[in-house]
Amino acid sequence: MNTETLHIAQDMLLGPAGLDNGALDRAFGTILAHRADAADLYFQHARSESWSLEEGRVKAGSFSIDQGVGVRVLSGEKTAFAYSDDINYAALDAAAQATRSIAATGGQGGHPARRQAVPHALYAAHDPVSGMGDAEKVRILETLEKYARAADSRVSQVMGRLSGEYEVVFVARSDGTQAADVRPLVHLSLTVIAEQDGRREQGHVGGGGRSDYGFFTEALLKQYAEEAVRQAVTNLDARPAPAGVMPVVLGPGWPGVLLHEAVGHSLEGDFNRKGSSVFTGRIGERVAAPGVTVIDDGTLPGRRGSLNVDDEGNPTQRNVLIEDGVLKRYLQDTLNARLMNVPVTGNGRRESFAHIPMPRMTNTFMLGGSHKKDEIIASVKRGLYAVNFGGGQVDTTSGKFVFAATEAYMIEDGKITHPVVGATLIGNGIEALKHVTMIGDDLELDGGIGVCGKEGQSVPVGVGQPTLRIEGLTVGGTA
Repeated sequence: MNTETLHIAQDMLLGPAGLDNGALDRAFGTILAHRADAADLYFQHARSESWSLEEGRVKAGSFSIDQGVGVRVLSGEKTAFAYSDDINYAALDAAAQATRSIAATGGQGGHPARRQAVPHALYAAHDPVSGMGDAEKVRILETLEKYARAADSRVSQVMGRLSGEYEVVFVARSDGTQAADVRPLVHLSLTVIAEQDGRREQGHVGGGGRSDYGFFTEALLKQYAEEAVRQAVTNLDARPAPAGVMPVVLGPGWPGVLLHEAVGHSLEGDFNRKGSSVFTGRIGERVAAPGVTVIDDGTLPGRRGSLNVDDEGNPTQRNVLIEDGVLKRYLQDTLNARLMNVPVTGNGRRESFAHIPMPRMTNTFMLGGSHKKDEIIASVKRGLYAVNFGGGQVDTTSGKFVFAATEAYMIEDGKITHPVVGATLIGNGIEALKHVTMIGDDLELDGGIGVCGKEGQSVPVGVGQPTLRIEGLTVGGTA
């Protein structure tokens, strides 16, 4: 284990409360006085901040500190969970006592040999919150606005938001495993509104990763500003989107959010164990067109969705979910992997110490193919080219999805013609995978903006894909 990370976590989370390995063993002794399959303790300290700029000045700012411990016990399919926002032995013992209700009498006894998980080293243990002065953070937002207003005279409003987080976690498990992680995270978003002849349109861009605020270089701030303005100005000339069934070309990068929502959630172990996913029981079957390979990889250095260890203390890994169109595996946490008799995949994630872990995605993307983007566009007689997406809805049981395109264009006679507004994509995730007919060689990951929601919990994620041609999607338009 990275001893620096382990020492940071122990010094911050255990030391001030007078907790040591002996205290943790006593807590496990309380829990395992009754029979259980597994138990874990999850300690967390998180500091976060955000700054918002509008109309040329910072209008809002926030700062928070949160810490506590969650105690979880697993017995068969049942989970008992308790947490405290106090970190001391009395609170830990009370939470341990509260979780014994699901376990049968007759304890396991003894303490397994202590072992340390071997995490990755995907990011440095930066503290963005305290690593830069407030004036410098405000300057980042002011610089962003300056570049946006200079890019086009039609820009009427600029709104920016800068946020940072410093999270330290320590996991102790009843099998003797201990793991720690120090997780920085920064994010910057920009929304620009442009006006012309009484019409208002907006552009939005953002990014970040597991770094400090040095991530946002002058060149990157200028790139963000120019891209947001380009989107807004482009939409000023957009026409109403047509409706109907047609081929759709998805751009690379952020459009992978459709893959994340329409396919990724359906590949999570809990849905498949319970039989509520369209992919249930289909390991080894063809579920997508040849050439479609879908990966979930929590080991990409510095990426927003990456983790050195997951929230159960398991190192993250690169998981091939669909390979050349064939379903290979599901994403697993400890509970579902044990009940399905398969290995864990390093995908046990939780929003905080006050939440239970569940199988979740990290960075999910489709691998590239052999076609050039221009070749894919040229192949379409009449269709839609969707470059950016906003919100969407997905039913994991049926696989049906609806997504709104925030930047899209018509393709006519093999050429991109005019931009359109009001386009929505309607389809079924598993059917869409089967109707992928061309895969570009231009795989991109998103800039670092993804937030995934599941059962009331939110976690940072990454998405990505190359340019794709999908046949027969329904486009809901306004024309």
